Amino acid sequence: MGKPKGTARSWKDRQERDPYVQQARKEGWRSRAVYKLLQIDQKERLLRKDMVCVDLGAAPGGWSQYVTETLNGAVRVIAVDLLPMDALPSVEFIQGDFTSDEVLDELKAAVGDGRADLVISDMAPNMSGNRAVDQPRSMYLAELALDLCRDLLRPGGDFVCKLFQGEGTDPFIREARAAFERVRVMKPRASRPGSREVYLVARNYRL
Repeated sequence: MGKPKGTARSWKDRQERDPYVQQARKEGWRSRAVYKLLQIDQKERLLRKDMVCVDLGAAPGGWSQYVTETLNGAVRVIAVDLLPMDALPSVEFIQGDFTSDEVLDELKAAVGDGRADLVISDMAPNMSGNRAVDQPRSMYLAELALDLCRDLLRPGGDFVCKLFQGEGTDPFIREARAAFERVRVMKPRASRPGSREVYLVARNYRL
């Protein structure tokens, strides 16, 4: 996620003091974000062997790493991001702009006819620090991820998506509830207390 101009030093200092950053380094995870998915999964039990998982906004790969290591490689993950990502077992990586038709087509081709069991999205726009600009950008990415579920998710499949609380989140949650049997909004302990970041967890997709 991008940082507003002028805050890079304070962000770096905060990162160095962050217990989840330190824990991730100690335990060999690629990012502190892994603990957000871990804490969601501990409550929701999203993962099962031989599933197909699509990871949006994947780099540097913490969520993909958690999925493949938790399932001991008995999974197929298709990960997408603008930024490069080092290889992981059982993970196919597509580098490109998720909002482009070309990358979407490549992703759909990679998933194939079998459809995905789980779509996870930790996508966020480059933050300007202006909420009037950042909030619509973040909601646009969430809407794209939900649209992708309609194209790729199998009946009964699940969806996890980062949201920033603000304008547009309530209609988005209602839209998700129309498409899934159960929807809840969670704030994992690893999400910073002062952040507007939450995660929508939608279970049992209904075509």
